Amino acid sequence: MFGLAQVVGGLYLGSVALLGDAAHNVSDGFAVAIALAAASLALRGASGSRTFGWGRVEILAALVNGLSLVALGLLIAVEAVRRLDDPPAVDGLGVIAFGVLGIAANGAAVIAMLRAGSRHDLNLRGALAHTVVDVAGSGGVVVAGVLVATFGWDAADPVIALGVAGLCIVSARGLIAESVRILLERAPKRLDPDRIGTVLCAVPGVVEVHDLHIWTITSGFDALAVHVVAARGVDQHALLHDLEAIIETEFGVTHTTVQVDRDHRAPLQIHRRGCAEGPKPRTAPPRLREDPS
Repeated sequence: MFGLAQVVGGLYLGSVALLGDAAHNVSDGFAVAIALAAASLALRGASGSRTFGWGRVEILAALVNGLSLVALGLLIAVEAVRRLDDPPAVDGLGVIAFGVLGIAANGAAVIAMLRAGSRHDLNLRGALAHTVVDVAGSGGVVVAGVLVATFGWDAADPVIALGVAGLCIVSARGLIAESVRILLERAPKRLDPDRIGTVLCAVPGVVEVHDLHIWTITSGFDALAVHVVAARGVDQHALLHDLEAIIETEFGVTHTTVQVDRDHRAPLQIHRRGCAEGPKPRTAPPRLREDPS
């Protein structure tokens, strides 16, 4: 509702900075709705063909919110550049009033999200990024209003709007990059595959480590799969538990798939019971005797 009020105020006061901040506030409603819907779906457990549940929906929502930030920033920038050549008269005091109200409203939302721990959830980080940009945008609106009211510099309004547009695009960069990294199933930044492979290969009883894969399902949910060749005579079950414990304690990954294979480099002797006796003759199945009655 406040975003719609800002739209009306921006049109009435002739401020592109206020209109840009208003458009961003309105888009925040959609961003938060997307984030909450994705978080709600992510709470559902795995079922049927959805073996990982709905966790990836959070990442898709974060990507949508990041792309919407870029689109919004470009729209604000285009309108601001158009007004730079002939800046219209702006009511500075009115712009200041709306800017202060925006700082108060969006600041309260940012504090609430930080207390909810949204910094650790990529999806909610998207909504948080929107709201933080809103606070900065409202601050820019106040600055533009002060410059217009004090010095009569109407061009300050589109100049500030360009700054808000740049902030939208910059704040979306990390969000989009992280979302794309997860969707492409690249290894998390905190987990180095080479180091993990070296650590596992140094475990007593391990001959070789191969097919090591590390990826992120959703925020806070990393997965690892690896094939390990064990030396001859090693207790494979004990080795499996040792490897899983090392992966969890040293790297913090609890969702693991570790396959332990034998060292097949020695010649194999394959025996099948009864082969030395030669194939047994096939016998016809017994016939059913007819009942004479």
